[in-house]
Amino acid sequence: MKSNGRPMPELPKPSSPWKKTRSYPDATFTLRLALGTAQGYEEDGRPVPFQTRLTGLYERAALHKNQFPFNLPPRWRDSKDRLDLNTPVNFVSTADIVGGNSGSPVINRDAEYVGIIFDGNIQSLVLTYAYTAAQARAVAVNSQFILEALRKVYNASDLADELLKR
Repeated sequence: MKSNGRPMPELPKPSSPWKKTRSYPDATFTLRLALGTAQGYEEDGRPVPFQTRLTGLYERAALHKNQFPFNLPPRWRDSKDRLDLNTPVNFVSTADIVGGNSGSPVINRDAEYVGIIFDGNIQSLVLTYAYTAAQARAVAVNSQFILEALRKVYNASDLADELLKR
C-alpha cells in the first residue's frame, strides 16, 4: 500500500468480521481504524487553523485577564519562560471518529506516534451516522506538547524519557 508514493506500514488483519451488523465498529470495545489528514476548516466564515501553539495558550489567557475559563494554573504561569512557545498543542484532522475513539493514538504515515485523540469539534457529532470532511474534525493533543509539559511544567523528565524509549 502506498500514500503519496511512499510505502505505508502493514496493518494487522481483523481477527473476526463485524458480527453481521449493518454498522461499522464504533471504537467502543471494537477495533476501528480511521485515516485522516491534519487540516483546518471554516466556521462562521472564518478559517480555523489545523493546530494551536503554546503561544496561543498564553495569549488567550492574557486577553481574558487570566479569568475563568481561560485562567492558567500558577504552575503554567510560572513555567512560561522555560517553555518553547512555538510548540504545537492540539491539532485537528479529518479522521472519522466517534466517542469511543477518545484516547486513541494518532500516528503519521511513517507509523510514528504524534498525538492522542481526545475530542471532536461540534461538527463531528454527525460522524456517528455519516462521514463529512467539510467541517467535522477529530481533535488531538500533540505528542510534542505532552513531552514539553512533562519536562518543563511538571518536572517529569524521567517519565518523558521513558515514553521515548523504543
